[in-house]
Amino acid sequence: MNKKEKAAKIQKILDDFFPNPPIPLHHTNCYTLLIAVLLSAQCTDARVNLVTPQLFALADNPKDMLKISQPKLEGLIRTCGLAPRKSRAILALSRQLLEKHAGNVPNTFEELEALDGVGHKTASVVMIHCFNQPAFPVDTHIHRCAQRWGLSSGKSVTQTEADLKKVFPQESWEKLHLQIIYFARTYCTARSHNPKQCPICSVLTPFKNFHHKGTENTEK
Repeated sequence: MNKKEKAAKIQKILDDFFPNPPIPLHHTNCYTLLIAVLLSAQCTDARVNLVTPQLFALADNPKDMLKISQPKLEGLIRTCGLAPRKSRAILALSRQLLEKHAGNVPNTFEELEALDGVGHKTASVVMIHCFNQPAFPVDTHIHRCAQRWGLSSGKSVTQTEADLKKVFPQESWEKLHLQIIYFARTYCTARSHNPKQCPICSVLTPFKNFHHKGTENTEK
């Protein structure tokens, strides 16, 4: 079974288990999605969703966000971790949006990645979910599964992204990256993973490709 055949089999299983996966981070517009993804770095989506209602009630746009002092913002997001760094980035990117983009979230990778605190994965999430532009956001869940399933041997998420784009049809990327995240959290976990009990790993061979170590200590 070559990689494309394997990818097709995996995609069918994902469609069976998670046919309509929602975006796990709660948001109301492109700006709040951008902030939520930024907050999710080294933090669970569940934790972010506990924090953002209070934050977005005060500021769901860059103009209102800049009315919040950094100490107050830091306190609001403290439980997401890295609060000093994230609060500085949120205020800086909000200022950049007002000064350079009339308060709007830009719709190109170049402009998004030029914002403070915004990396390629964050930009990819915004591009595909806000602007319907082709992107395949790769987090540690997807990176781990791509290696386990023999779809990528990339040492970095950048290489994994490139490998996945080659084997999955572009029109499936938006749904697929969410499907893999949900599947990884439920059935193909970082720790205590048993390939024989995983609905995807159990149908892939050889089992010698599966491992229990590697990316586990980077998991959110």
